[in-house]
Amino acid sequence: MPTPSKKPSSNQEPAAPSHEALLEELNYLRLENAYLKKLQALVQAKEKLARERKRK
Repeated sequence: MPTPSKKPSSNQEPAAPSHEALLEELNYLRLENAYLKKLQALVQAKEKLARERKRK
């Protein structure tokens, strides 16, 4: 009877990301946040313009 192979323990936490990797992720998230804020401002401006045109 073949012996079952042992699976790696899933209880172990993965290695912590390096400081540089965390800074890269932070920069990416900041850029994404700025982009989304600008996009939201454009959508709101477009909706406001549409409402103003509808009122006339």
